[in-house]
Formats: sequence, structure tokens, C-alpha cells
Amino acid sequence: MKAHTKTYNNFVYLIKIVSFDSMQWTDRIRQVKILLVIAAVIICVASLTWSHFLVSDLSQEEHRKMEVWAEAMRSLGSADEQTDLTLVLKVINGNNTIPVIVLNADGSVQTYRNLQLHNETANAINAEVQQLAKHMKEDERVIRIYLDDNEFMEICYDESIMLKRLARYPYIQLGIVLIFVVVAIFALLSSKRAEQNKVWVGLSKETAHQLGTPISSLMAWTQVLRETYPDDELLPEMDKDVKRLQMIAERFSKIGSLPEPQPENLNEVIAHVVDYIGRRTSNRVIITPRLPEQPLYVSMCAPLFEWVVENLCKNAVDAMDGQGNITITAQEESTRYVVEVADTGKGISKSHFNSVFQPGFTTKKRGWGLGLSLAKRIVEEYHGGRIFVKGSEIGKGTTFRIELKKN
Repeated sequence: MKAHTKTYNNFVYLIKIVSFDSMQWTDRIRQVKILLVIAAVIICVASLTWSHFLVSDLSQEEHRKMEVWAEAMRSLGSADEQTDLTLVLKVINGNNTIPVIVLNADGSVQTYRNLQLHNETANAINAEVQQLAKHMKEDERVIRIYLDDNEFMEICYDESIMLKRLARYPYIQLGIVLIFVVVAIFALLSSKRAEQNKVWVGLSKETAHQLGTPISSLMAWTQVLRETYPDDELLPEMDKDVKRLQMIAERFSKIGSLPEPQPENLNEVIAHVVDYIGRRTSNRVIITPRLPEQPLYVSMCAPLFEWVVENLCKNAVDAMDGQGNITITAQEESTRYVVEVADTGKGISKSHFNSVFQPGFTTKKRGWGLGLSLAKRIVEEYHGGRIFVKGSEIGKGTTFRIELKKN
């Protein structure tokens, strides 16, 4: 007996360590994610601010260049035969980056430079240039120069290709930073999931190993008692409990490895759970199964899936303080099988809908917070399904929903 007690205490201690380590790892992941997001925000703000000032300075510099270029055009337009145009022509021909269109007073195109045109015919080119000049005017990128009192020209210009690329660069940089943050968070979550998988497998194998010895001993003792007291009415109940322990050990061994799913009648699986929970709860808890008349054959590992529904029922009993109604519904939909477990307990706040499945999360004074985490792992990783809180209302109850895909 002392050896069995020591084995149980070691097992309890192991689960507490695993639960504590899992909670610490989750906290570290959360802290790293927050730091990554903060760093990304700082980089984004700094990059946008710096780029804004840089683009603004370059835009003003291009505007000053266009003022000089417009003055050169004015000098060219008012020059006579004796005017030295060397410097004027050098300024005009030196603009190889800034798109510019020169319009006469009547709005016709006199000349243009550095435009990326898509048409080939003269009429189409002229219409395209006119449209570009219109957009430049709308953006207030126009300089009017007067040749005399009545005659003038309008110099319409746009940002250079280099300036446009520089203006887009911060958003490209932000996209790269965002991709980096997403990849980093995904890598951390994958690392976390891999670490948890190793912990669960190790815990499951150790649990199955630790339970094996006392179960074998209990089987031997029940055999001795059966031979000594063959008419004792309690022996069949002891046999049931020993078989129950065997099934628990089998469940842990299956979690430690990938179980092979088999076609099972979902109605019978739920009926087993209802029978087991019903015999171990008070008469004030009413469990109502709502099952279809025809059998629902689902590919599953029955011992593990029973464990999921049992955990949901036990949590429901705790949430109702041992008094209330539990309704288990199974039904077939077009693409999946659905199982819902509804109770009339305390309910769960909406902010905790996802947290309840995290290892170590519990609202009970006693407990390790591993039941729903194991249930999520069994449903999603071993059965390829989903488990989530369908709905809950404080003071009225909670409904958990399990969805299993059809093969």
C-alpha cells in the first residue's frame, strides 16, 4: 500500500510540474509576442516619420528645380538673336528625371519631357499628354510664366520616378517587417506546440507506466478476494473499478502514440459516458442524452473520445455545484458529426472562451487545468475535428461543441 501511495504521489507531482512548466512557457510566448509587436510598431512609426520628412524635403527640392527650369523657359521664350542661350539650354536639357509638360496660353501642348506614354499615334499621344497635364494641375503642380503682358505659358510637372519610389519604399519596408513578425510568431508557436507535444507524450508514457504496476497488483488482490469470499456482493464492483483503471491506463498509452481510428457507433460511445457519469454523480444531476434513432458510425478512437465527453461532463457537474441538468446531443450534418454538451452551471465569460483550453487554466480551487487541454488535443490532433465553446451565459450555463469531419 505504501508503494502504491508513493507511486500516486509521484504521479501527482509530475502532473503539477508539467502544468506549471506549460503555464510558464505560455507566459514567455505571450511576452515575446508582445515585444515583437511593440518592436514592429516602433520600426513602423520611425520609418514612416523619417520617410515623410525625406520625401517632403526632396519634393521641395524638385519644386525649386522646376522654378529654375520655368525661368529658363521664360528666358528662352523671350530671347532674341543676340541673347546667349548656353546656360538656358543647359538648364533645360539638364532635366532628365522630372516629368514636365509646357502648355501655351490656349492650353495646347508646346513640349514635354520625361513622360512615360502608352500610345503611338500623334493624336492619341496629344490626348494622353493633355490628360496628364490636367492631373498635374489638379495636384497644384503648375507654374505660370509670363512672356509679356498678354502671353504666358504653364509649366506642369510631376514627381520624379525616384521620388515616387522613395515614397512607396516605407510601405514595402513595413510589409517586410510585418512578414518577419508573423513568421517569428509562427515559429514561436510551432516551437511551443512541439515542446508541448513532447511533454504530453512523456507524461502519457510515464502515467501508463506508473499505473501498470498498481493495476496488476489490484487484479491479483481481487482474484485472491474472489477465491476467499466468492459470494461477496462488492467484488463485481471492485472488478468494474479495476477495469476502469485499465481503461485509463490504455487512454494514456494511446495519447503517447498515434491511435488507429476505427468505425464506432457514436450513440453507444455517448451511452457509455452517460452510464459512467450517472453512477458517480448525485441524483440532483440529471443527464439527458439526445441521440438519433439510427446509429452514427464515426471513425474514432473510442476510449479517447469517451474521455473527452467525460471531461466535459465532469466540468459541467463542477460548474453546477452538483445540481442541475446536462444535455448531450449528437447529430449528423451534411459534412460532419456534431456532439454538444450543455449544462445549467455558472457559465463562462466570453473573454475566457479560448483560454479554457490552455494548459493550467482553471477556475476551480482544486484542479490542474489539464482536462480541456487534453480534450482539445484529442479532438483536433487525433480526430482532425474541432472543439470550442459554442455559447455561454453567466448564471445560466455553457454549451461545448465538438465537430468531427466525415471521411
